[in-house]
Amino acid sequence: MKISNFFRIPILLGLTVLFAGLQGCSTDADEQEIPQEQQLSQAELQTIMNTDQWTGAADSTLAELFQNGPGASGKAAQNDCYDAVYSDTGYTVTFGNCVLNGTENVNGTLVVTYATGEGTASFTATYEAFYVGNIEVNGTRTFTIQEGQEPNSVRFSVTSSMSVTLADESVITENGTKTVEISFGETLSDIAFAISGEWTVEMDGNTYIVDVTSPLTGNLGCAYLVSGTMDLSKNGLGITVDLGDGQCDNKAMVIYPNGVQEEFTLE
Repeated sequence: MKISNFFRIPILLGLTVLFAGLQGCSTDADEQEIPQEQQLSQAELQTIMNTDQWTGAADSTLAELFQNGPGASGKAAQNDCYDAVYSDTGYTVTFGNCVLNGTENVNGTLVVTYATGEGTASFTATYEAFYVGNIEVNGTRTFTIQEGQEPNSVRFSVTSSMSVTLADESVITENGTKTVEISFGETLSDIAFAISGEWTVEMDGNTYIVDVTSPLTGNLGCAYLVSGTMDLSKNGLGITVDLGDGQCDNKAMVIYPNGVQEEFTLE
């Protein structure tokens, strides 16, 4: 089976749900023993879960590029706003003022190399002075796909070593791995997924270490993640985020080490 066909459907599904992160605003919290600067805010949680939003503009083209290639070394493919040149081991894409999925203009270079192994296939995307609007992205992400642990499922993971420079020159970095296992059903609404992984985000002088302790689960029949827990360390302070017991609702609970709980409403 060609690599393009092997990746196409899981990429289209996986990239849709893998980074459907936590959105929301917190309820009014009482003054607590935890200092205010150590408490977790809505903006922090959203950034931690959605650092991929700046690279996601290019991810939507990966399936198309795999589908159009690979071919003989030197084969080229051209879109209205990007050029792709294929080799035996991958391809290089140069973007010129692309508008992808409603994003701001995308410019820069994306280099993709791919490999296969027994039961797996993977590719590494390297972003070089890659701009979405006035946001610069640099670094690598490795995408790996293999058979899932359950019947009729597929496992899709992304290992990132990325830096993002925002318009105000502040820098956000992310290092680590996120994995989603997609289980297929008879209909689209029956498709379920479970997200796991560990990753570290650094921004605004703070370090956040995320460890998914119970897979974050969801399905295409619900707009929200419905269950799962993760430990989130903010500058060494351990915080637990609980997404619920499986019901389709828009609530998440943030639990501090002193037992104080704060409910977040997801958007």
